[in-house]
Amino acid sequence: MMKLLSSPASPFVRKVRIAAGMKGLLNQIDVQPADTNKGDDNLNRQNPLGKIPCLITDSGTALYDSPVICEYLDTLAPAPVLFPKAGAERFAALTRGALGDGILDAALLLVYEKRFRPETMQVAGWVERQQSKIARSLDLLANAPPDWDKSADYGHLTLACALGYLDFRHEGKWRAKHPKLVAWLERFAAAVPDFGKTTPVG
Repeated sequence: MMKLLSSPASPFVRKVRIAAGMKGLLNQIDVQPADTNKGDDNLNRQNPLGKIPCLITDSGTALYDSPVICEYLDTLAPAPVLFPKAGAERFAALTRGALGDGILDAALLLVYEKRFRPETMQVAGWVERQQSKIARSLDLLANAPPDWDKSADYGHLTLACALGYLDFRHEGKWRAKHPKLVAWLERFAAAVPDFGKTTPVG
């Protein structure tokens, strides 16, 4: 059985769990906790970067991080296709995924700034830089929310996890200015039940 080193609050782990659910693979994965804040010897042995998620395959190979794991899971079952195989569709999905990961990176850095730095040491200009990345990305998405045909792909699920993380750690402040994205996320949640099943708590 595959092993997923994870934390229930991680949006990157959430991506993997949603991908596994969409591919019908959840019963083949043993989800195991890893503590990245205190340091986790098992995680560090498998991934020297000490980052989650980290997937240990049936053969014992460690895969990281979330884009690699999701693409690996996509190879294990034929449908739905999360990563188009070639052409414009593939690069559109990858670009959506990169945008979603970029939003998550900026949102996480804002969380870490407050969590690990005293208020007197926080740099306002640096905080504004991260907030601007998120704001520009949301404006771009709101102008043309990314649609799908038969099923959502990796890029869509990454964007959904990014919006979900803004709800979870940033009080959903994005919603007031972006009603089209709110509707898009509701549509995604209806199409992909595993999104609701993986809602983080705590």
